[in-house]
Amino acid sequence: MKNSLFYAVTLSVFFTLIGCAPHSSQTTQQVPNSLNQQTTPAVLISREVLFGNPSRYQGRISPDGKSMSFRAPVAGVMNLWVGQIGDFASAKPITQDTGRGIPTHFWSLDSQYVFFTQDKNGDENWHLHRVDVGSGEIQDLTPYEGMQADQMHQSEAHPGTIIVGMNDRDAKWHDMYQVNVATGERTLLEQNDGYAYYELDNNLKIRLAVKTADDGSSHVFTKANNEWHLWFKVPFADSQAFNILGFDKQNQGIYMIDTRERNTAALVYLPIGEMTPTVIASDDKVDVTNVLLHPRSHVPLAYALNFIRPVWHPIDDAFITPIKQLNNQLNGGSQVLAQTLDNSLWTVFTDQSNQSPIYKVFDTTSGELTDLFITRPEINNLPLSTMHGVVIPSRDNLDLVSYLSLPLASDPNQDGKPEQSSPLVLLVHGGPWARDEFGFNSITQWLTNRGYSVLQVNFRASTGFGKTFFNAGNKEWAGAMHNDLIDAKEWAVEQGITRDDQVAIMGGSYGGYATLTGLTFTPEAFACGVDIVGPSSLVTFMESIPPYWESFRQILYEALGNPTTDEGLALLKARSPITHVDKIIKPLLIGQGANDPRVKQAESDQIVEAMKSRDIPVTYVLYPDEGHGFNKPENNLSFFAVAEAFLGSCLGGRIEPIGDDFRDSSIEIIHGAEFIPGLDEHMATLGNN
Repeated sequence: MKNSLFYAVTLSVFFTLIGCAPHSSQTTQQVPNSLNQQTTPAVLISREVLFGNPSRYQGRISPDGKSMSFRAPVAGVMNLWVGQIGDFASAKPITQDTGRGIPTHFWSLDSQYVFFTQDKNGDENWHLHRVDVGSGEIQDLTPYEGMQADQMHQSEAHPGTIIVGMNDRDAKWHDMYQVNVATGERTLLEQNDGYAYYELDNNLKIRLAVKTADDGSSHVFTKANNEWHLWFKVPFADSQAFNILGFDKQNQGIYMIDTRERNTAALVYLPIGEMTPTVIASDDKVDVTNVLLHPRSHVPLAYALNFIRPVWHPIDDAFITPIKQLNNQLNGGSQVLAQTLDNSLWTVFTDQSNQSPIYKVFDTTSGELTDLFITRPEINNLPLSTMHGVVIPSRDNLDLVSYLSLPLASDPNQDGKPEQSSPLVLLVHGGPWARDEFGFNSITQWLTNRGYSVLQVNFRASTGFGKTFFNAGNKEWAGAMHNDLIDAKEWAVEQGITRDDQVAIMGGSYGGYATLTGLTFTPEAFACGVDIVGPSSLVTFMESIPPYWESFRQILYEALGNPTTDEGLALLKARSPITHVDKIIKPLLIGQGANDPRVKQAESDQIVEAMKSRDIPVTYVLYPDEGHGFNKPENNLSFFAVAEAFLGSCLGGRIEPIGDDFRDSSIEIIHGAEFIPGLDEHMATLGNN
């Protein structure tokens, strides 16, 4: 497993909300007293507009450059559409999902099929489906109960074939199968007896395997005579940044991201069997990210460096001019999401913080960057706040790259220098092995529109800033990682952005844990907290990790603490919010999905029960048809209606009435509706109290 412990709470968790209507019995609160009341607050933007389904999202150009695909609503549910590139009149839905929607998709390299992954009610048992673009036929290529598809590989040299990892034999390990895309027939290529993942060459031959050792290091193996042989080791300190990108055209060496012998991650090339890599691209300040390889020659073309905002840099001399042309047409965040096989067209996601993101097409031959579609055209005429990059010093002199967004009433010039203070929400990203980035953020716009400043902090253990910064978070959950958040809060107070008693903490996944930590380890620091799917006990969390995280277990032990040792178990207990639950004195809202395989429902249940037994107020919202975050639009909208009322009662921000925002949601208020003004009464009117 190469990804972070928890994914940063996905956009779908926060941003796919639908319909709300005013309820006349509720009133809208005014901006907090710390704001100049003579300043007219911005127009109240409805949650429906900010969190509803986008008009279109996740745009892709087919590998042959002739077609486009995207996600768009069908009867309010995000489905897949395909049409001729740029011709939206020709676009038709190719799926008709009526549940949680289609979360992600990609094309077959022959442009004959569209693949998509989907689970059931958030259980993360992802199945791989394909749609025949010509006939419209849909087939599950991994139709096995309780199985999770992983590691999907294609090659232009082998059309009609995809390599997929499946764990139906042993839930801990993904065996590698060759799957016939047309028929779904699978053929076993490699039985996995303990490897984290495999690397295939350009002919779809399994060439490398990576295993996690007992000390958390990664061991890379090559195959010869049908046996695996150790090639090289990546120490634990380097293992999280380490990433094999792929083979060269001749299948004689690999390109990879590597921090060994250096601090920041570099793009390097290493011939098979050799030990000393050649550095291709590096930077002393940040990691190399988003490397683009030519789809056919597999030569590295360009990469991004992302300190405050991503900036593209050429590698291949032929791309010096195209990359300069691309950068000249960008002024915000950007990602290259897909390339045509001839590399003539790139699908580019462009993102300015105070406008709707736009999917664009970059012509690498002409240097022209043109719009494919705007994701949310309706928001461009609304009073949106601007995100500002700031660097906050930690108490031990680390640079915390952060993002500050201010309400228009406190910062009418939108220059990041408030004319008066406002309540602040410290919005903590998930992971923790992820990072906050510059760009449009619906939850940030929602909060600033309600009168709150928003501060997003890349605390130590966040990715992208070198291994020293990353590894500074090892065994520092509720320790130095939390100190970074406190330092950022104090910085905001010193800057006059907010007042010491007007700061809330909120987040999902690790951000939920950080919220619980804030209210237990520093009970006076925050006015209230919103925890979404956050673990309350690191001990029970470690005991209940999904079976397919087995290869990741030793990394967790090294980063958090080893529960099989007395010292490690003591550390995990000491850093668990539930151990200190009696210290909570501020309001807490908890949201949980019943099917969450990462942070199980028991994590929320146990801290709620502990608070109830001590007569500590807490509001607990549960969704029986959700997992690690809330994906259904109806559920998202209901939770953020509750969160808005909760924050309004805590910090005094503006509140849009709940209205119909619970309609068609599975929301269950397990405990504490009476602690949020108006919520108990609203539930009573629904007959669901």
